[in-house]
Amino acid sequence: MKHTLLIMIMALSFYTGMAQNTIIGTVTNAEDGTPLSQVSIYFPELEKGTATNTNGSFEITNIPNGNFELVISSLGFETFEQKMAISSHTGPLQIALVPSAIEMEEIIVSTPFHKLQSENVMKVERADIKELKGNGAITLSEGISNIAGVESITTGVGIGKPVIRGLSANRVLVYAQGVRLENQQFGSEHGLGINDAGLESVEVIKGPASLLYGSDAMGGVLYFNPEKFAQPNNTEGDVNLNYFTNTQGLGANAGIKTSTDKLKFLLRGSYASHIDYKTGDGERLTNSRFNEYDLKTGLGYQSSSIKTELRYNFNSTELGIPEEIGVQEKDRDPELPYQQIDNHILSSKTGIYFKNSSLNVSLGYIMNKRKEFEEEHDHGEEGEEEHEEEVHEEGPALDMNLSTFSYNAEYHLPELGKFETIIGVQGMHQTNSNFGEEVLIPDAKTNDIGVLATSHVHFEKRNGLQLGLRYDHRNISSEEPMELTSEILDRSFNSFNAALGYKLELFNKVTTRINLATGFRAPNLAELTSDGTHEGTNRYEIGDPDLNHEKNFQTDISLEYTNKHIEFFVNGFYNNINDYIFIQPNGEIIDEADVFAYVQEDAKLYGGEIGFHLHPHPIDWLHYDSSFETVIGKRKNDEYLPLIPANKLVNTIRVEGAGKSTWLNDEYAFITLRSIFEQNKVDEFETPSDNYNLVDLGLGGTFLFNKQPIEVRLSANNIFDKTYISHLSRLKTDSIANIGRNISMAVSIPF
Repeated sequence: MKHTLLIMIMALSFYTGMAQNTIIGTVTNAEDGTPLSQVSIYFPELEKGTATNTNGSFEITNIPNGNFELVISSLGFETFEQKMAISSHTGPLQIALVPSAIEMEEIIVSTPFHKLQSENVMKVERADIKELKGNGAITLSEGISNIAGVESITTGVGIGKPVIRGLSANRVLVYAQGVRLENQQFGSEHGLGINDAGLESVEVIKGPASLLYGSDAMGGVLYFNPEKFAQPNNTEGDVNLNYFTNTQGLGANAGIKTSTDKLKFLLRGSYASHIDYKTGDGERLTNSRFNEYDLKTGLGYQSSSIKTELRYNFNSTELGIPEEIGVQEKDRDPELPYQQIDNHILSSKTGIYFKNSSLNVSLGYIMNKRKEFEEEHDHGEEGEEEHEEEVHEEGPALDMNLSTFSYNAEYHLPELGKFETIIGVQGMHQTNSNFGEEVLIPDAKTNDIGVLATSHVHFEKRNGLQLGLRYDHRNISSEEPMELTSEILDRSFNSFNAALGYKLELFNKVTTRINLATGFRAPNLAELTSDGTHEGTNRYEIGDPDLNHEKNFQTDISLEYTNKHIEFFVNGFYNNINDYIFIQPNGEIIDEADVFAYVQEDAKLYGGEIGFHLHPHPIDWLHYDSSFETVIGKRKNDEYLPLIPANKLVNTIRVEGAGKSTWLNDEYAFITLRSIFEQNKVDEFETPSDNYNLVDLGLGGTFLFNKQPIEVRLSANNIFDKTYISHLSRLKTDSIANIGRNISMAVSIPF
C-alpha cells in the first residue's frame, strides 16, 4: 500500500492540463462604501489567498477551474463566505462587508469540508496559539487546558497529557502537520512531544471522531495547524523572547519565511530551559526542570493544478522525573532519573485539482526515540558526580524507538446537487523496538487500515446534514513471546463506525447541532503486554492479552445564540463505552512496588460546557467571558472512573484598545478568575480534591521604536501564590503542590 500511494502521487504530480485563472476584485464597507485595506481573501481548499491593498483591491493568480469556497474576513466585520464557480469567465468581484462587533470567524481544518464554524455540522473549538501563550502558559499542554472541556494530566510543569471530557492517553488523537502524532502516548507521564513555536492554532473535536480518523480518536482529536507560508512574493520573519519568573524559564524562537508565485519556504528554531518550579509554599519540586530544542522547516509548491508541501519537525527534550521536594537548587540539567525524548516528524501534503473534483494525499513518517536514565547500581563510597557519570556511560535503562508511517488519501467527488461527498483510505504501519535493559512493552508491529465515505448535504438558511460510514482493521503482533504468557501476541481488531449530524437554525440567530457518533479503540501494547515495573509511574503494571477493543456511542447536543453583543452556548453529551479499559491496584506488591492491573468494564461519561460572551455596544473595547464545564464518569457498577477532572468555572474581563493610544496599538488587558470545585466523585483508589480559586492578570500591546513594531506581553498566573493540588496531578499522591505565582514577560519583533 505504501509503494502504491507513492507511485500514485508521483504520477499525478505531472498532471498540468488545468486552466489558470486570475481573480481580481475590491472590498468595501457596506455602510459607507469606503474601501477596506488588509482584508483577508482566502480559498481554504486551495490554501491560497492574499490581502487587499490601501484601495481595497486584490488579485489572486493561478486559480484552477472548479467550485471553491471563498472566505473574506476582517476584524470588525461579518465574515463573508460563498461557494464560487471559478472559470476563465469569472469577472471582477465586488464585495461589501457588513460591520459587526462579533469577532471574525476562522476556517475549521480538522473537519473534511473546511467550513466556517457557523457552517460546520460538528461543533469544533478553535483557539489561537498566540492567545493561549498570551495567558502565560509555560508549555503547550498548559495552554490548551484553557479551552473549555480540555484539561491536562500533569507531572510538574514539563509533562502534560491532554484530557478531553474525561478521556485521555490513546483515546485522544493528536494531529500535527496534517499527520497523526505517535509518541508512546499510552503513558500518563508522556507529554505531547511538540512545541508551540511555529504553530498557528489548535482545533478540538470533542467526542468520537473515529469516522474521520479511525482508532484512538474515540475520545476526541487535537488538531494543531502549523504556521502558514508567506504570501506570494513576500519575505517576513520574527524573533520572540520569553521569561518566566517562577522557573527562571528562558524561551526564544526565531523564524523566517519567503514565497514566490509558486515556491514557498519557512524555517523556525526555538529553545526553552526551566529550573525546578516553586510551589505556593515557596519550596521547589526537585528535578521538575526541563530543556527543549525545536526545529521546524517547510517547503511548498503551488500551481493552478497542484499544491504540495513538505514539512519537517525535530523536537528534543530533557525532562527530569520529579519524585519529592528535596534539595533546593537552581540547576538546569536534569538529575537522575530523567527522560531524553527525540521526536522527528516528516510529512507531505499534496492536493491535485481536476475540473470538478480534487484529490488530497497526506503522508507522514514519525520516529520517536524515548530514553530513560535511572540510578540503578550501588557504587559504594563513590561520589555522586562519579556515580552519575558511570550511569551515563552504562546507557539508558529504558530505550525505545517507535517508527510510524501513516497515509491518508481523500477524493472529493464532483458535487451532486446539494451533496458534497468524500471517499478515503487511511492507515499506518508502526514498529516498536527496544534497546535498553528494561522492556516496558515488547518489540511489536501495528498495521492499521480504514476506508471511509462521508457526505455533507446543504439545505436552505445554512442548515446542513452530515453523515458517514467507516470500516477499520488493526493488527498488533509481537516479535517475540511475551513475558506475561510466554506466547507470541497476534491480535486483530475490526470495527464499523458511523456518524450522523444535523445543524439547524431554529430561529433568527439561534442554532442547534445534534451529532450521533460511534467510535472504537484497540487496546495498546501496554494494556496487552505489560509485566514489570514502570519507573515513570512508580508501580508494577500487569496487562491482559485478551482485552477486547473499546466501543462507544456518544450523543452531542449544542445550542448557540449570537448577535452583535452577546454570544451564548450550551453543549451537552452522553458517552456510553463498552469494555472501557483502565488500570487499578490489585492489592499485591512486587519488587517493593504496588501492583496495578489493566481491567475493563462498561462505563459512561456525561456532562457538558456552558459559555457566555458579552461585547456591549457602544463600549466595544469591553469583553466579558464566562464558561463552566463538568464531567461525570461512572463504571457499570456505579463506581466512579479515575482521573476525571473537577468542575471548573472561568470568568474573564478583557479590554482591548480602550485608551485609543497614539503610541500603543492592539493594546489589551485582562483579569481571570478560575474556580475549580471540589472533586469528590472519585474512584475507590483515589482521594478527593479540595476546591481552590486562582487569579490571573495580563496586559500587552505593540509600540513603534524607530519605526520598528515591537509587541510586548506581561502576564501573572496564580497572582496570590495559592498553594493547591490539581486533581489531575500525578504528584497528588505524594501531596506535592502545583506551581505557585508565575510572572511571564514576552517580546515579539517582526521584520
